[in-house]
Amino acid sequence: MESVDARGPGVAPRPLIVFAFLAAVSYATFLLEHFLSPDLDVINGYVSELSASDQPFHLVYSGGDLVTGVLSITVAAGMLARLPRRPLATAGWTFLALFGVCAIGDAVFPLDCAPSLETRCALKERSGTLSFSHGFHAVTSSSVIVCGVAALFTLSLAARRYGWWPALARWGWPLALTEAVFALSTLVAMYAGRWLGILQRVQIAILCAGLLTIAWALHTGRRAAAERTAS
Repeated sequence: MESVDARGPGVAPRPLIVFAFLAAVSYATFLLEHFLSPDLDVINGYVSELSASDQPFHLVYSGGDLVTGVLSITVAAGMLARLPRRPLATAGWTFLALFGVCAIGDAVFPLDCAPSLETRCALKERSGTLSFSHGFHAVTSSSVIVCGVAALFTLSLAARRYGWWPALARWGWPLALTEAVFALSTLVAMYAGRWLGILQRVQIAILCAGLLTIAWALHTGRRAAAERTAS
């Protein structure tokens, strides 16, 4: 049952709102692949192949993940410092911070090479002769999805439970559910060996939409607080 917490969620400083928006933009660097990395397989190749160490523009894509991670942690820490200690909201911002940590992990532990583009890389991957970074990247990438879904879902629950952040109350849980469905679909795609690239790109697009929703929720919350003060 929904109820309203009269204390409110705390007013987000304008820089945190901007940071949340920029986090969504920087996480969408995969859209540049049509211009920077046209040889990679969009349909079946991993998104992570874009940032593989041997790819010419890997720093662009890794840099996007790194910036997204730092900004997400900053937004989460800033909100945790300002909101009342309500369990669901605290959990939501904590999961967002963990999402940021895992995004940084994606940047720090890239793939060595692109298996869908290079036969030699695919053979080395199957034989297990690639670096720790190449193998560990699967852990950080999976954790990004899990923490992203958890952040959107718990923030949506907090918004509905406490009467905060209408945008998150309305859109947070559908985005989290859709992301979870696509995450499960990638497991099927990995088994079938088809469509994995498309599904992963949709997943990232949903997470970008989630970050934009968070930015919008914080913006409308700040605007509502200003209107109450003015009245």
